[in-house]
Amino acid sequence: MTPVVCGECGTQVLCEKFSPAHTQVQWTDEAAAVCPRIAAAAGAGRPSGRVRSCEVLRAGIEAAVLAGRLEVPADV
Repeated sequence: MTPVVCGECGTQVLCEKFSPAHTQVQWTDEAAAVCPRIAAAAGAGRPSGRVRSCEVLRAGIEAAVLAGRLEVPADV
Protein backbone atom coordinates (compact mmCIF):
# COMPACT_ATOMS: atom_id res chain seq x y z
CA MET A 1 0.00 0.00 0.00
CA THR A 2 1.16 3.52 -0.78
CA PRO A 3 1.04 6.43 1.68
CA VAL A 4 -1.07 9.40 0.54
CA VAL A 5 -1.40 12.65 2.51
CA CYS A 6 -4.55 14.78 2.74
CA GLY A 7 -3.85 18.31 1.55
CA GLU A 8 -6.25 19.78 4.11
CA CYS A 9 -5.46 18.20 7.47
CA GLY A 10 -2.21 16.35 6.73
CA THR A 11 -3.67 12.94 7.54
CA GLN A 12 -1.68 10.11 5.96
CA VAL A 13 -3.58 7.04 4.80
CA LEU A 14 -2.46 3.95 2.93
CA CYS A 15 -3.94 3.40 -0.54
CA GLU A 16 -4.02 0.75 -3.21
CA LYS A 17 -5.69 0.95 -6.62
CA PHE A 18 -7.24 -2.20 -8.07
CA SER A 19 -8.80 -0.43 -11.07
CA PRO A 20 -9.51 3.18 -12.06
CA ALA A 21 -12.76 3.03 -10.07
CA HIS A 22 -11.68 0.82 -7.13
CA THR A 23 -9.46 2.31 -4.44
CA GLN A 24 -8.74 0.75 -1.08
CA VAL A 25 -8.01 3.25 1.69
CA GLN A 26 -6.62 2.05 5.00
CA TRP A 27 -6.85 4.56 7.83
CA THR A 28 -3.93 4.35 10.27
CA ASP A 29 -4.35 4.94 14.00
CA GLU A 30 -2.63 8.31 13.57
CA ALA A 31 -5.03 9.29 10.77
CA ALA A 32 -7.95 8.43 13.00
CA ALA A 33 -6.60 10.84 15.61
CA VAL A 34 -5.89 13.70 13.18
CA CYS A 35 -8.67 13.62 10.57
CA PRO A 36 -11.59 15.93 11.41
CA ARG A 37 -14.04 13.66 9.52
CA ILE A 38 -13.11 10.63 11.62
CA ALA A 39 -13.16 12.69 14.81
CA ALA A 40 -16.65 13.97 13.99
CA ALA A 41 -17.88 10.44 13.29
CA ALA A 42 -16.37 9.12 16.52
CA GLY A 43 -17.94 12.00 18.43
CA ALA A 44 -21.31 11.05 16.95
CA GLY A 45 -20.84 7.43 18.02
CA ARG A 46 -20.19 6.02 14.53
CA PRO A 47 -17.28 3.60 13.96
CA SER A 48 -14.32 5.27 12.23
CA GLY A 49 -14.33 2.49 9.63
CA ARG A 50 -17.64 3.83 8.32
CA VAL A 51 -16.07 7.15 7.25
CA ARG A 52 -15.63 6.68 3.52
CA SER A 53 -13.38 9.59 2.58
CA CYS A 54 -13.39 13.30 1.90
CA GLU A 55 -13.12 15.34 -1.27
CA VAL A 56 -9.67 16.72 -0.42
CA LEU A 57 -8.24 13.27 0.32
CA ARG A 58 -9.84 11.91 -2.86
CA ALA A 59 -8.15 14.71 -4.83
CA GLY A 60 -4.83 13.79 -3.19
CA ILE A 61 -5.28 10.17 -4.22
CA GLU A 62 -6.02 11.19 -7.82
CA ALA A 63 -2.98 13.50 -7.81
CA ALA A 64 -0.83 10.58 -6.61
CA VAL A 65 -2.15 8.47 -9.51
CA LEU A 66 -1.46 11.23 -12.06
CA ALA A 67 2.06 11.76 -10.65
CA GLY A 68 2.80 8.04 -10.83
CA ARG A 69 3.18 7.61 -7.05
CA LEU A 70 0.09 5.37 -6.88
CA GLU A 71 -0.19 2.84 -9.68
CA VAL A 72 -3.36 1.56 -11.30
CA PRO A 73 -2.95 -1.99 -12.64
CA ALA A 74 -2.73 -2.02 -16.44
CA ASP A 75 -4.49 -5.35 -16.84
CA VAL A 76 -7.98 -4.19 -15.81
